[in-house]
Amino acid sequence: MISIMYHHVNSNRCSNDLAIFEEHLKYIKQNFTTILPGEEIKSRCVCLTFDDAYADFYFLIYPLLKKYNLKALLAVPSKYILNECENEAQNRMGFEHNDLFANFAQGTFCTFKELKEMLDSGLVQIGSHSHSHIDLTASGVDLEVELKHSKELLENKLDTVVESFVFPFGKYNQEVLKHTKKYYKYSFRIGNALHKDFSGINGVIYRVDGDGLKTIDEIFGFKKLLNYKFKGFIKRLGNK
Repeated sequence: MISIMYHHVNSNRCSNDLAIFEEHLKYIKQNFTTILPGEEIKSRCVCLTFDDAYADFYFLIYPLLKKYNLKALLAVPSKYILNECENEAQNRMGFEHNDLFANFAQGTFCTFKELKEMLDSGLVQIGSHSHSHIDLTASGVDLEVELKHSKELLENKLDTVVESFVFPFGKYNQEVLKHTKKYYKYSFRIGNALHKDFSGINGVIYRVDGDGLKTIDEIFGFKKLLNYKFKGFIKRLGNK
């Protein structure tokens, strides 16, 4: 199974050009089945994951998921989510990547109202991306707030069950992972490796980097897939 990580479209960093990204999704629609954590693994399937729930996900990416009937997991940092926002879409998407968190009060992220709409479509599943989007391995981090509070807040606001957690910056250690497993069934990281199912590799699901695509199918090339498989094999042997 291939799990893919994306962030933006049409942003200055961690992004894809919207036109290329639509063709990329069209290619996925023609060649794969999209599945969400916990669903049946099929012969050619991908799990699409989007980090951070920036406003462009609602305004630009979600319409494409509807157009091509594709499913995706959206990882939400709960601290930065407003209930609603009246600012215009272009204003909300007009900030550079590094300024989005500092300006969250301007609606740079999806709102709870928008998240609920997407959740109700059946195409978007909500995961936690922690509460504050910080390095969970740093000293002094309150893991109860970052893991448990985030889950409870998202579940209460959206009337859903949150079973997936995506590590901010892909950073975790065994203590963080052990704590995460108390509250979440599935844990995702960065890593460019393949795995056979949602049990991942040593309890963590690795994701292929889908940002910065130059062609619509580059991450599915034979050599790329071979490298991803080899890395997964090495990670399983190393128990890391």
